[in-house]
Amino acid sequence: MQKRSIVPILYILFLLLPIYWLVAMSFKTTNEILSGFSLFPQTFTLDNYKVIFTDPSWYWGYINSISYVTINTVISILVALPAAYAFSRYRFLGDKQLFFWLLTNRMAPAAVFALPFFQLYSAVGIFDTYLAVALAHCLFNIPLSVWILEGFMGGIPKELDETAFVDGYSFPRFFATIFIPSIKAGVGVAAFFCFMFSWVELLLAKTLTAVAAKPIAATMTKTASSAGYELGLLAAAGTLTIIPGAIVIWFVRNYIAKGFAMGRV
Repeated sequence: MQKRSIVPILYILFLLLPIYWLVAMSFKTTNEILSGFSLFPQTFTLDNYKVIFTDPSWYWGYINSISYVTINTVISILVALPAAYAFSRYRFLGDKQLFFWLLTNRMAPAAVFALPFFQLYSAVGIFDTYLAVALAHCLFNIPLSVWILEGFMGGIPKELDETAFVDGYSFPRFFATIFIPSIKAGVGVAAFFCFMFSWVELLLAKTLTAVAAKPIAATMTKTASSAGYELGLLAAAGTLTIIPGAIVIWFVRNYIAKGFAMGRV
């Protein structure tokens, strides 16, 4: 093994160590976790996972999270596509200022909007629904998606649009069958970032839900009791929480590489 390959290997192992530790803890009892240091489970158990897959309050947390994350990703991409196309193809009064204003929404902390969203959604009757969390996350994900997609669209020559229109394509047909496939890498990158932000965001998701749409991150807090936290159960829930993000990363890994190559990610 060459010396120059040792450093990357050690770095990767360092990054994987917390994940391994979390997975190992998920197969231990809380007593074993608190009893001392051990690299491997001394008493291997699946009870922690059994609780998650048999208790509705646990597995519905995952269903709720995946539901509002999916809704948010779809809405964000559908809204951002035409908006990004307008910014990349047309020049109009205040376009740069509007583009900058969109990004300022992404820069604001989620805590700033928690109370306004809570009052608004309670008034219109969508509090504690998937739609409430999905729409709240759109405030951050749509500007990010517009910014990413505008960069990809800027790399597509305008002659493509003109040629398609000369050939008799209507705009909807051209946009759906020619233009979007040309920027599928950008769509994949934007969808990835929308998914990941909505999946890991807790403050808005917890504030805007109570029971019916409670996310898994909020469900995990119920393991606290007078005896302390059920650490094994928390580790199992955390391990399962990693899986959706890992799956998404696997499918869009090539698109993310293209995004970095274009300098937009």
